[in-house]
Amino acid sequence: MKEFNKVVGLDVHKESIAVAVAPAGGGEVRYFGEIPNTPEAVARLVKKLCPTGEGLSFCYEAGPCGYGIHRQLRAAGQDCAVVAPSLIPRKAGERVKTDRRDALMLARLHRAHELTAVWVPDAAQEAVRDLTRARADLQEMTRIARQRLHGFLLRHGRPYAGKTKWGPAFFRWLETVRFDHSVQQIVFQEYVDLVQEMARRVLALETEMRRALSAWSLAPVVEGLMALRGVDLVTAMTVAAELGDLRRFDKPRQLMAYLGLVPSEHSSGGSRRQGGITKTGNSAARRVLVEAAWCYRFPARKTAHLQRRAEHAPPAVQAIAWTAQKRLCQRYRDLIGRGKLPVQTCTAVARELTGFLWAIAQALPAPVTEVA
Repeated sequence: MKEFNKVVGLDVHKESIAVAVAPAGGGEVRYFGEIPNTPEAVARLVKKLCPTGEGLSFCYEAGPCGYGIHRQLRAAGQDCAVVAPSLIPRKAGERVKTDRRDALMLARLHRAHELTAVWVPDAAQEAVRDLTRARADLQEMTRIARQRLHGFLLRHGRPYAGKTKWGPAFFRWLETVRFDHSVQQIVFQEYVDLVQEMARRVLALETEMRRALSAWSLAPVVEGLMALRGVDLVTAMTVAAELGDLRRFDKPRQLMAYLGLVPSEHSSGGSRRQGGITKTGNSAARRVLVEAAWCYRFPARKTAHLQRRAEHAPPAVQAIAWTAQKRLCQRYRDLIGRGKLPVQTCTAVARELTGFLWAIAQALPAPVTEVA
């Protein structure tokens, strides 16, 4: 294990970085000062803190400024940890918060090994993650646009009499809708055009996702996950992009806890009380897994669509996927039979589905990724 002479806490902001330095072996933590948040300033800081080439260990909180500083410091041969803000120990009665105090706190806690580092994706991983998140953002914008169009029609007494909205028949019906006032017709057409434009953009990003998958190191993992029922391209790529190599988790329960799918608990003395799921960790991956869990409310069956999707996966992975489908479909029926709500049942199914994701990752060769 590499030895460090100094521990450095960085309180990173858009334009500035507050720096605190602590001797690794113990001693007073001192405030170094504030530097601009630029690669040149960070490089000068490294040279000033280690003029003779001794090792430094940096840390800063994960936030909107990304992982650029982490990659720069690692490329310079220094250790750097990006820590989870929600897991930083804080004093309950402390009411003063400044950049200086935050930097000093980070340096002190990092030296004491009391900070929890987050997983940092490499550049290629982050690019795919940006793609999947952009698709999710546009999907949410599409939902809002549809809601506004539906509200406009309902407000003016133009409800759709068909069974399914947003299909070809619905848009053909929209072409027949007329309003008495020309201004309202313009507003209506703008809403329709917005819905169609958002849908086109979502489809365009899904096309980009298919194109990016062919050159991605985690493509075998994505194809293996797609053998599971309810896990299509979008779900599989979202999980792989958000979590990376699932083999880094030692056991399935770690992955379940990381996704916030385990029950919360408040126990004291002889009492033990469990509540809803913790909802910690990665919300994007948790959301798509809960959506996928709804597919298991139907009986287990190898449909033609599912078999075509699973044909790229190895036989061992296909066997895991079929085992998962049989177990999870039965699990859904059992929980519903015990009086559980469908939402609670699907959350429980999503937790067990996470274990099968982990099992599939273990059955595949380890992917080759870049060094972050």
